[in-house]
Amino acid sequence: MGEIEIGNTDNRHLPLFETKTPKTRIHFQLYAILIFVCISFIFIYRLSYIPAKEEAGRRWAWVGLFVSEIWFCFYWFLTAFVRGNPIYRSTFKDRLSLRYQSSNLPGIDIFVCTADPTIEPPVMVINTVLSVMALDYPPEKLNVYLSDDGGSDLTFYAMLEASRFSKIWLPFCKNFKVEPRSPDAYFRSAEQPPLPEDDPVMAKNWSSVKKSYEDMKQRIETTTKLGRVSEEIRKEHKGFREWNLVASRCDHQTILQVLVGHGKDPKAVDIEGQPLPTLVYLAREKRPQHHHNFKAGAMNALIRVSERMSNSPIILNVDCDMYSSNSESVRDAVCFFMDEERGDGVGFVQFPQTFENLTKNDVYSSSFNIGNMVEFPGLDGHGGPCYIGTGCFHRRESLCGQKYSRERKTDWEIWNKPQVGVSASSLENECKVLASCTYEDNTQWGKEKGLKYGYPVEDVLTGLAIQCRGWRSIYFNPEKKGFLGLAPTTLLQSLVQHKRWSGGDFQIFVSRYCPFVHGYKKIPLKLQLSYSLYLLWAANCLPTLYYVTVPSLFLLRGISLFPEVSNPWVLPFALVIFVHRAYSLGEFVWCGGTFQGWWNDQRMWLFKRTSSYFFGFFDSILKLLGHTKSAFVITAKVAEDDVSQRYEQEVMEFGTSSPMFTILATLALLNAFCFIGGMKRLIMDMKIWVSDLFSLQILLCALLVLINLPVYQGLFLRKDHGRMPSSVTTQAVMFALLACTLALC
Repeated sequence: MGEIEIGNTDNRHLPLFETKTPKTRIHFQLYAILIFVCISFIFIYRLSYIPAKEEAGRRWAWVGLFVSEIWFCFYWFLTAFVRGNPIYRSTFKDRLSLRYQSSNLPGIDIFVCTADPTIEPPVMVINTVLSVMALDYPPEKLNVYLSDDGGSDLTFYAMLEASRFSKIWLPFCKNFKVEPRSPDAYFRSAEQPPLPEDDPVMAKNWSSVKKSYEDMKQRIETTTKLGRVSEEIRKEHKGFREWNLVASRCDHQTILQVLVGHGKDPKAVDIEGQPLPTLVYLAREKRPQHHHNFKAGAMNALIRVSERMSNSPIILNVDCDMYSSNSESVRDAVCFFMDEERGDGVGFVQFPQTFENLTKNDVYSSSFNIGNMVEFPGLDGHGGPCYIGTGCFHRRESLCGQKYSRERKTDWEIWNKPQVGVSASSLENECKVLASCTYEDNTQWGKEKGLKYGYPVEDVLTGLAIQCRGWRSIYFNPEKKGFLGLAPTTLLQSLVQHKRWSGGDFQIFVSRYCPFVHGYKKIPLKLQLSYSLYLLWAANCLPTLYYVTVPSLFLLRGISLFPEVSNPWVLPFALVIFVHRAYSLGEFVWCGGTFQGWWNDQRMWLFKRTSSYFFGFFDSILKLLGHTKSAFVITAKVAEDDVSQRYEQEVMEFGTSSPMFTILATLALLNAFCFIGGMKRLIMDMKIWVSDLFSLQILLCALLVLINLPVYQGLFLRKDHGRMPSSVTTQAVMFALLACTLALC
């Protein structure tokens, strides 16, 4: 690896981070050149052998394939371009500790967002909260805010329990260097207590703390199952009185409660007398007649409230299922912001989105390993990664709409001044108006300040806007993952999630915020192209759908769309197929995957392009025409026992009716029927020229049948509750037979 951007070598100003780039990537360069040459020959072949006008059907199918191949070439170019210039970051936390005392470190405001106590259980939420309260950082510099868009007294009760448990959990973590610092994750990974003869003090504390956690967890889960907080519990804190005025989760006043002291509150200490981080619960005001702008609106309310209460210069936001798995991640992020030479221009530091509940072979391809280890380093090399909505440290100024100026230097001393002489109750009353549903009227919030409104992927758009204001973003992927969350455990959850992402990204591309328009002369062209890799996800649906249907249907009709095996023109097709897939497999395994995991990834690649991206694409077109509104779908974080069991066994989950499943089942059956028809033609004719003429089409159809084996099992072979619903099976059979019949007419 070759080092760049090392900075001043003066001992007093040694850099707090370094950036490295690979010395050589000859394998990637050879791969890219070979693929480019083969694609060029494919284009020459398509243009040279366009069928005559007399063969109208074959001519139009040929042109359609050519257009699809042009798109695949363009998108491959974007992918190769992004991956062509990766950079890798590392930090020097030891230098940070030597250079700055605890009192000189900047404060950190931490935002945790939840929206539904049913889909996002309170026990899971407080584990995330406790993990960020226990970060390896001066506790008086940490301020944790929970935004509860569900406005649930069950979540508030769980937070109250967590505030009490934190008094024993934080010193336990500090004294025994506990990792990870989510209680549930820690005790799950360390099921057996330490032996008394090895460490009697830790053994005693371990058992005591675990019992306290299990007792707290049982109380919370019991209350959650009841669906209400008992009157006895309500008497324990004044905050419960707020729910006497709550009409519904969508119609209530602002509820703001400081659960662990503010400023220098003498009561805000743990069992050892050490200060605790500030802990605040917020349920912003909601009224039926006011649009609340989903997670972006919740984040903006937190930005305003935290500015008044703690005003830390750095903001970390995490989803409620994304607990801190590395307590030093906060120090890593601070290294980037406080570097004397290059820190002032950093707008946000993005950590990868990683998951703890992945199966061995990642049945739904949720790991994002290729994105985390290959694509995002490439984005970083082209100007900075996009903001992905969680696991991100923001500079407050950049998030609040300020433009970067080279002349301005950050003075960390003026930030994070405690509110002297202001009580928590006074601040609660004062800050409630900041979270009211009318506060943003006729302001720049949601436009130029805070997270932007109007798009399902407000995070990507907000990150782009920050970069267009001159700030740089940093991607940091440490060996020990900074945050771990929960991946979807059913196929439908995964497809719906990707529908929202792909549709939201495409809406940005066709709007005035398109990187080539909004980012013109503001961010480098290479970064504009890099954003397009994700913003054009949805557009992949049309060429993919064409390629998985038309060649198969024309195989059924006995019409060839590819060169014969004996024709030299078959070579570029064969090389593209083999080299591209072989490189993909090697890359996947290099990133920590398995062969079966790669095959699952290929399957999900097909499923997403033909269902999620298809619906995301047309939702975006309809919104562009003014026919639909944005909606935010929360991914479930819990599953039934039988669903969880099938997920752990890597059995694909269908189980419910969905238009996405109808498309997947129809395409699977269509290719099965066409494959059978093609093989029948091959066997019945018994002529060498038939196999020679249709080999590539038969191969393509056979691969599609093979990759859809779990769909056939769900349609016809499985008897469990995760099988494909009979209504979907009936519709798919009808649609597939209809398509084949029309093709033969």
